[in-house]
Amino acid sequence: MLNIPQLIAQELSINLSQVNNALELFAEGATIPFIARYRKERTDSLNEIHLRDISDRFTYLTEIEDRKKSILGIIATQGKLTPELEAKIEFCLLKTELEDLYLPYKQKRRTRATIAREKGLEGLAEFIKSLNTPQAQSVDIDGEVAKYISEEKGVKTSEEALKGAADILAEGVSEKAELRAYLRDFLMKTGIFVSKIKEDFPEGSTKFEMYRNYQIAARNVQSHNMLALFRGETDGVLDLDLVFDEAAVATYLESQEIRTKIPFVKEFYRSLLKDAFNRLMKTSLMTEVRSHNKAEADIESIATFETNLRELLLSAPAGMKPTLAIDPGFRTGCKVSALDETGQFLEYQAIFPHQAAAQRQQAGKIVKHLIEKYQIELIAIGNGTASRETDEFVAEVLAGLDRKPVKVMVNESGASIYSASEVAIAEFPDLDITVRGAVSIGRRLQDPLAELVKIDPKSIGVGQYQHDVDQKLLKKKLDETVESCVNYVGVDLNTASKELLTFVSGMTPTVAKNIVNYRNENGAFKNRRQLLKVPKLGPKAFEQAAGFLRIRNGENLLDNTAVHPESYAVVQAIAKDLNLPLTDVTQIAAKVKGLSIKKYVTEKVGEPTLRDIISELEKPGRDPRAEFKYATFQAGITKVSDLIVGMELEGIITNVANFGAFVDVGVHQDGLVHISQLADRFVEDPKQIVKVGQVVKVRVLEVNEKLKRISLTMRSQEQLKSDVKISLPQKTSTVNDLQAKFNKR
Repeated sequence: MLNIPQLIAQELSINLSQVNNALELFAEGATIPFIARYRKERTDSLNEIHLRDISDRFTYLTEIEDRKKSILGIIATQGKLTPELEAKIEFCLLKTELEDLYLPYKQKRRTRATIAREKGLEGLAEFIKSLNTPQAQSVDIDGEVAKYISEEKGVKTSEEALKGAADILAEGVSEKAELRAYLRDFLMKTGIFVSKIKEDFPEGSTKFEMYRNYQIAARNVQSHNMLALFRGETDGVLDLDLVFDEAAVATYLESQEIRTKIPFVKEFYRSLLKDAFNRLMKTSLMTEVRSHNKAEADIESIATFETNLRELLLSAPAGMKPTLAIDPGFRTGCKVSALDETGQFLEYQAIFPHQAAAQRQQAGKIVKHLIEKYQIELIAIGNGTASRETDEFVAEVLAGLDRKPVKVMVNESGASIYSASEVAIAEFPDLDITVRGAVSIGRRLQDPLAELVKIDPKSIGVGQYQHDVDQKLLKKKLDETVESCVNYVGVDLNTASKELLTFVSGMTPTVAKNIVNYRNENGAFKNRRQLLKVPKLGPKAFEQAAGFLRIRNGENLLDNTAVHPESYAVVQAIAKDLNLPLTDVTQIAAKVKGLSIKKYVTEKVGEPTLRDIISELEKPGRDPRAEFKYATFQAGITKVSDLIVGMELEGIITNVANFGAFVDVGVHQDGLVHISQLADRFVEDPKQIVKVGQVVKVRVLEVNEKLKRISLTMRSQEQLKSDVKISLPQKTSTVNDLQAKFNKR
């Protein structure tokens, strides 16, 4: 059997001790965020990425080992397990190779070969096989075939006998693991995906237009192209095929399988090899190549979704300030909710600023009243229907105020999902669904992470084709991302919802609910040790969770830091040596740098953890997220038809894909900055340049109102002009010529 820890260490280029210790911690129930933060001494400071790689690879290899045991048992029961076959299975590292080895012994449905065996033709197949050697001499084949003609068994002619023997031999060829492995690799390396749009869809009528007459090597296809091709096929728009050199396949099979010099046997094998590939191998191998490319595309796309989700969750919070949240609308009006600085709902009003002038005036009075009544500091406006019109209306109201709240457009993706969810209903059972949506928009501005964890990550809109990828893997990776972000930022124990608490290291939904219930019954937590009084929160859960939970204005200043309670004694010892009170932690951090920290190393707290502690004490209770910034959309630009080529705008990145980034410029339709337009230099990966939530300046390159497509650029105007001049055949080009060049980029 495989030495899994040793293999993982070799594959990831890390020490075996690191792998073994990480696996031991996993077995003890430790979470990845906890191990990465508080068990650096055990793993020699492995980060979350390494730890997840170890966990994922261990799971995969363990599953292979379990499958091997099952397969070996089945083959042994059949009496066909040889030492050579056992060794091949034992050393197998890929599930595909393992299943190839198992294929000849797998229970099958009734095949042509099975029927031929039932007719007693296996002996004839073995006889012909014995002639497929360099030493074989010509014999009376017709005489041998005649022995197998039997009216009773349904073999009436020589042709039927030979056909049955060929079926048996063809099935044997099709099940050879080495042949399947070579041909699978051949198709992956040389195959070409070819797509065509079906005749039912005239030119320009579908979003898959670029795939009308499209071909690309299977080894080179980008993840977004692969997923688009599969989507187009599923939607019934595209015909998709994998083409390859079938003559080369025939030549390879003949070179591997034909060894005889007997003309009849040679021709017999050529025919059965062609049948073996076309009937028994071609479809399954093409399916495997498609599945392989799909899996690769899924992994790459999901990695992009993870990055987008992380950036969205870690978006800078505007802060816990009184907020007016507005869910815009035309006919049904705008839903306005006032929230206090902790996000608690205060009041709701419906206003109709986009109808009659009198209603707009009345709406202005209501908004002004709410701002003054609750000392509003932030105004969150959802970016859906009527958002820009509502933004302009609010600007009119603010123009008449001395103290102006900050007005921000907020991405409302998934707000409707949240407002109809059980979570929202339980939180606001007496509020209308539209009011809950407005509350969610406001809270997203105050603290994006705390609010977005209540929504299924797939509903937030973190990538293209997210419904086409492996949904089980997508959920796993996005949940891991949420867990990582929540524990990176830390959670306010006295304000966190049970949904947010669920993602804290060591927490279960039941324990999270019990924490909220305990808080409601006993008031705010005063120290972390009180957690041990919460039902079903035992010492192990406390160990895993405590360091990620914060208590502001509690009894112990360290409870509002990422310092784990197990390390409090070390901090106290340092403070004592420095003759400083614990309340003066920033001074402790400053002065301890002059000391040797090695004297404070204990069995559990080593130098890596001590350095983390000192870093935390420098800015206790700090929020690791970036400073809050927001985009200012250009006045008067509210719809696609308002855009003009060359116009400069400010926008916010809403999504990053492998081929570029999508930007909200305030016209209800995101524009695309293609990867070639992200910078003046070559860009290999858009994520190196932009991230979700980033405020950027763009220029309009092209607008297609019919298809609702907006092309944008972030390149400097000078660089664009320079590129065009280089490519122009003449120096007398007009402005229109230049624009045409820009549009083609």
